[in-house]
Order: sequence, then structure tokens, then C-alpha cells
Amino acid sequence: MVTLFITSFLLLAGITYVIYLWQRPRSNQDPDLLLPPPPRPAGLFEDKALDEQLPVGKEMAGENWRRALMERAAAGDRETLPEARAVGDEALYDEVLDRLVERADSDKSLLALTSYIARSDARLRTNALLAEKFTEGWGQAPDRNSTAKMLHVAALSGDAGVYRRAIETAYQFWRDRRLTEISADELRQLIESEFWILAPAVRNSGAGFVLKRKLAQIRRQLVAAATKTVMSD
Repeated sequence: MVTLFITSFLLLAGITYVIYLWQRPRSNQDPDLLLPPPPRPAGLFEDKALDEQLPVGKEMAGENWRRALMERAAAGDRETLPEARAVGDEALYDEVLDRLVERADSDKSLLALTSYIARSDARLRTNALLAEKFTEGWGQAPDRNSTAKMLHVAALSGDAGVYRRAIETAYQFWRDRRLTEISADELRQLIESEFWILAPAVRNSGAGFVLKRKLAQIRRQLVAAATKTVMSD
């Protein structure tokens, strides 16, 4: 009797345990019921610090690059010009070119620099300092060939004011009879032809308007001088 009672109790307990296992939610087996992983512990200012570090890193890299570029330009590396041009920063380009001009300590090295700019495929330009230095060298012994180069260097600056000063200087030298190798008609043709190197936007600007007025004035005087020479001959 006791044996039968124990057997019945164990059988009932086994059935109850099986029913419990069958009815219990199987959350540990169903991936859809898994809880999301706990969030990654982070400090209060962690994300902000990371966001602030990136711009600072870029800024520092940019400053280091500019500093190295200036050092190379000061050493006479002309390849810094197309690199500065590629950035699209006109102020940076002028600063690099100024360093190269300051490095050019002779007319020969200055001519080499202007030749590099004129022959480059990177659409390089001159600037006010280079045109001024080149004009100073030209003034020591002006002739037909150097006058054409001086005007071309000024026009390559893309600056109407720079070119206006160049044609005023050339005309003043011619009027003072310091350009005896070039006629009034030749000087007029040179001045007019180099004018078209300037970009349309420059020619049509306010400074371009002043330039065109000065150009028209000099043209009239040169034409009158050329006519007078023909009549006297």
C-alpha cells in the first residue's frame, strides 16, 4: 500500500513538472524576446568632447600645412604656387607668391619666376608685388622686348589697378624719350593687346572702368603722336 502511494506521488510530481516546463515562456530561446543589450557606459561630456576634437584636429592639420607651405615658398620652391592655387584661397596664393618674390634676389631669378607662372598649366597669375618688382627692373634699361614683358606681367595679375599703373609707367617712359626703340603706334598696340588678357569681370568692374578711361586717354595721345610723326615725314 505504501509503495503504491509513493509511486502515485512521484508520478503526479513528474506530470506537474512537465506541464510547468511546457507552459513556461521560452524567452531564453526566442531571439525576438531577447532584451536589448545594456547601453555602453559613457561620461556626461564624452560625445561633446569627441565632436570638439575633430574640428580642432582639422584646424591644426590645416595650420601645419600652411606653415610648411610658407616655409617652402620662403626657400624658393615654386611648386608651392599651384598647390596654393588649388586651394582656391586668393589671399593664401598672394602670400605664397610674395614669399617667392622676396626670395628672388636678382633680375634673373625674378624673370625665372615670371616665366614659370606664364608657362604653367595651373592657370597661375602674378600679383601687385611681382609686377612692381618687375617694373623696377624694367626701368633700369627699358627696350621693346622688356616693355612687352613688363606689360604682360602686369596683365597676368588679373588686377585692373596693377595694369593701369603699368601702362601709365610705360607711357611716361615713352613720353620722356626713355623708350626710343619703340614707336607710338607699337606702344599703343602693346597696351591694347595685353588689356584683353584681363578677365571680362575685371574689365567690366569699377576698377576696369577707370582703366579703360586711362587706356582711351593714352591711346588718343599715342595716335596723335603717330599721326604727327607721319605728317612730319
